[in-house]
Amino acid sequence: MLGTIVNVAAIIIGSLLGFLIKGGIPKKVGDTVIQGLALSTMLIGILNAVEVNNLMLLIISMVIGSAIGEAIDIDRFLNNIGDMIEIKLKGRGGKVSQGFVTASLLFCVGAMAIVGSLNSGLKGDHSTLFSKSVLDFVFSLISASSLGIGVLLSSVSVFLYQGTITLLAESMKGFLIESVITDMSAIGGLLIMGISFNMLGMSKVKVANFLPAMFIPPVYQVILTLLGK
Repeated sequence: MLGTIVNVAAIIIGSLLGFLIKGGIPKKVGDTVIQGLALSTMLIGILNAVEVNNLMLLIISMVIGSAIGEAIDIDRFLNNIGDMIEIKLKGRGGKVSQGFVTASLLFCVGAMAIVGSLNSGLKGDHSTLFSKSVLDFVFSLISASSLGIGVLLSSVSVFLYQGTITLLAESMKGFLIESVITDMSAIGGLLIMGISFNMLGMSKVKVANFLPAMFIPPVYQVILTLLGK
């Protein structure tokens, strides 16, 4: 759990610093920096997506996962949490819902979050999560200055998400083969691209509703294993 703890600490510190200097960064500069981060995020998503191992499985996962996510409406659930917190704070936290959802998704669905958490749990290797912590610190610092305290609250999502993957990794050793991790990361790459589109204002993709797609590859591997294939 060390890697996840360091990652969460980096997000909290970055968010607090960003929230403290809120208004200290000119809007024009902040907007441009966010756009730069969005473009960088898009590149990360593309690089992850092109490494797909089983393209057909990826497509099926996106179809099934999006159907499940839309039925549950994860996006609405996360937004409702942010809105509720914003009401409690009486507007003092800025765009809480937007910051919470955007940061939670960006910090959680990437390949580094998945692979880093798996390596942490399976091998005790925290180096990937340490590297991710540096990137998350920069993003939380910049984004919290414009999106407010919602970015800080996303640290809870990161702790629960990455911590759960790390703790479950040991018991799932037989199923989490390299091809499964690759396909999960590729799906995560597509979701990251969706986030970048939203950050650039190009569209409004309900990225959260695609999250179940990331868990279809391991389920598929479990089925294959049970069938002896």
